Amino acid sequence: MSRNIQGILIALLGCLIYSAHDAIIKALGSSLPAVQIAFFAYLLGLPYVILLLIHDTTPGTLRPANPLWMAIRVVAVMVATLGAFYAFLVLPLAEAYTILFAAPLLVTLLAVPLLGEVLRWRRATAVLVGLAGVLVVLRPDTNTLNIGHVTALASAVGNAMVHISSRRIGGSERLPLMILYPMLGIIVLLGAVMPFTFEPISGRAFGGLAILALFSFVAMLCMIEAFKRGEAALVAPMQYSQLIWGTLFGILFFSEYPKGPTLLGAALIIGSGLYIVFREAGAKPGAAITPPIAARRP
Repeated sequence: MSRNIQGILIALLGCLIYSAHDAIIKALGSSLPAVQIAFFAYLLGLPYVILLLIHDTTPGTLRPANPLWMAIRVVAVMVATLGAFYAFLVLPLAEAYTILFAAPLLVTLLAVPLLGEVLRWRRATAVLVGLAGVLVVLRPDTNTLNIGHVTALASAVGNAMVHISSRRIGGSERLPLMILYPMLGIIVLLGAVMPFTFEPISGRAFGGLAILALFSFVAMLCMIEAFKRGEAALVAPMQYSQLIWGTLFGILFFSEYPKGPTLLGAALIIGSGLYIVFREAGAKPGAAITPPIAARRP
């Protein structure tokens, strides 16, 4: 089996685990608020990241090499995480994913002022098509727009900024630190509001929170390994499989059936995102490709 095939299969496994992770968030939302789910999921996931840090052989200390951009990354992960968690609670999974998939389009736009990249007409057209897809899903001219759509869109913006920070400082920062600091930020921030939002946690719910932490860590390792083994242009599009899994989980466990505007918007957003991915790969062979989603994970 070639390394590209290995990378694709590992990426598909990671995306399946991420989608199961998000379905558990939705299920837990029936008894717990989003901030509490996020707090305990990250708190229980902290030992895994510490283990990753212990086994990291990259020279360096716990001090970030780029404090300002690390702070920006922390805030971006907070927005991406909390926005996505809340969106999963109040929106159908397929609809939430569709809006979150706008992230690579926003990366393409934000890379112009923040990274000095050039946006040529082909990519600009793809971005406009993708943003039109977002409007199709949001349907601002109807009464269907709610706070869940707003938080999902905010998560996509945060998601994009996480990718921008990765491009800006990824070559000089240790990977465990880029995961650890956003995680600590979320734990500290949400820990401060826990006394005001805390709801009693049943044993079953606590088990679900523990599974969230484990799934997030395992899925993250899968995606890292997938990008190590396979070409980015082949591995990155596999993350769109989350829409398939999200739709299936929504139908099976939550009786959520995607509507026509969601499907049309998904086609426009994913189509434009795939174009940008393959365009990047063709324009700069071997260049880093921005993964379409999953940036709400630090």
